[in-house]
Amino acid sequence: MKVVQVLPALNGGGVEKGTLEVARYLIDHGHQSIVVSAGGGMVSQLEDEGSRHIQWDLGKKSLLTFRHIWAFRKFLKEEQPDILHLRSRMPAWVTWFAWNGLPKYKRPKLVTTVHGLYSVSKYSQIMCRGEAVIAVSETVRNYILSNYPETPKSNIHLIYRGVDPAEWPYGYQASPEWKQAFLNEFPQLEGKRLLCLPGRLTRLKGHHDFLDLMSSLAPDFEDIHAIIVGGEDPKRKDYANELYQRVKELGLEHRVTFTGARKDIREIFSISEIVYSLSTKPESFGRTVLEALSLGRPVLGYDHGGVGEILSEIFKSGKVALSSISELDEKSKVLLSVSRAPDCSEVFTKQNMLSSTLDVYSAL
Repeated sequence: MKVVQVLPALNGGGVEKGTLEVARYLIDHGHQSIVVSAGGGMVSQLEDEGSRHIQWDLGKKSLLTFRHIWAFRKFLKEEQPDILHLRSRMPAWVTWFAWNGLPKYKRPKLVTTVHGLYSVSKYSQIMCRGEAVIAVSETVRNYILSNYPETPKSNIHLIYRGVDPAEWPYGYQASPEWKQAFLNEFPQLEGKRLLCLPGRLTRLKGHHDFLDLMSSLAPDFEDIHAIIVGGEDPKRKDYANELYQRVKELGLEHRVTFTGARKDIREIFSISEIVYSLSTKPESFGRTVLEALSLGRPVLGYDHGGVGEILSEIFKSGKVALSSISELDEKSKVLLSVSRAPDCSEVFTKQNMLSSTLDVYSAL
């Protein structure tokens, strides 16, 4: 079987990571894998693992991008893949027109993955035109059925995203060397119990709720310290400044640390007392929640979207009503007094995700 996956670029992120995981799984099982993107830092890994990469910028949101339709149709004629898997809206439009212009008997089977809760529009509807449409959570499946009812139910396949237990092992402990280096960088964290909120500094991630929670907990717990792990969004500098000012207003300058963007999130989760997910808008899945739970760290998160689904399966006591600071406060105090680890889960594993994806390809 020959599979072509198409996405905008390979510069990191959940969609990109999943693309590489599927590509490697295909190679490991004796299939051919091609990925089409504008390139990026993950290309070398992709190629080292046996896939071919075709550098082609199909993700630029411009009418000029549609000029690639005919060239991509020629590419499909030459490569004759069995499966064409589309993972993003703009490339999906270009490649769908190319695919649709082929005679039916010469077309590869068309797969799309709905990775997010996109704005409801004709533009987004393209992601529901696959002969198989993969939904990454029950939340996404319901989103498709509610907003694009013309999508045949039989075409929709629920395949949860997953993490590799070998990469996120239950009970993982960061090395003493890493801990020392981290404390050298952030000496104010020495001897503290850490409350961690991961996510870029964007308004929907719940930073204000997290700061209000910290303000509420601080008088009763002298040894807790909040860490906000995520970089500033260059387009939202005003919001970052707003958060820094809020920390001062609450008198939390010595109780809150902004670490900026980090690549050692596994280690940071492993030394955190509690990890939080406080997005005020439902998320399609919630990978960071699953990663922290996989390590055995307790998570408190708002009970909606994919985050609510994950917590319902693995750590029910971690579910909190949307924007309820009082419930966040109450459950945080319980966990700070009697820490409780989540259960192990076999549901949200990378192996399940990959084998189910291959099953969809094979059935088509």
